[in-house]
Amino acid sequence: MIRRLYDWTLSLATSPYALWALAAVAFMESSFFPIPPDLLMIPMILATPRRAFLIAGVALVSSVLGGLFGYAIGALAYDTLGAPVLTALGKEAYFDQFTERYNEWGIWVVLTAGVTPFPYKVITILSGATGLNLPVFILTSIVARGLRFFVVAWLLWKFGAPIRDFIEKRLGLMFTLFIILLFGSFYLVRFL
Repeated sequence: MIRRLYDWTLSLATSPYALWALAAVAFMESSFFPIPPDLLMIPMILATPRRAFLIAGVALVSSVLGGLFGYAIGALAYDTLGAPVLTALGKEAYFDQFTERYNEWGIWVVLTAGVTPFPYKVITILSGATGLNLPVFILTSIVARGLRFFVVAWLLWKFGAPIRDFIEKRLGLMFTLFIILLFGSFYLVRFL
């Protein structure tokens, strides 16, 4: 079923309504959809490199709006909608783990989930459920998702098709390593 959903999502990239499809997928992915918008962005940018940053901007705005929807699910309907989404993703255990110290580390959690392969929808729902400060959530989401989408857009705009394999297979790892190095640097500065 996930493979058919993946293939269907990929087919939207060649549609005349590709920007609208990207906006819808980016919105839904931030709150409940399992397929990331990068899947649409990559072929769209390769087909029209001059529109790379417009495509990244559509993904950013839609993703942040979808993140607000995920936040609302967590804040207003966690038991009826949020918990089932987390259960379907196999992430229900995160609620108990994050609830205790989530607001203390929330900005870093949102930033990390926004740029790494970790499902951003989990964080949007948990942010609402735990009452993370909404302006902090929005600003961090803009930074994190903007970084993710605009780096992908810039790489594709600059290097074209040869960089596609790297983006699809290794960019998530690179973002994850960046976050680990960032946290490690803060730890060293703070405690040494």
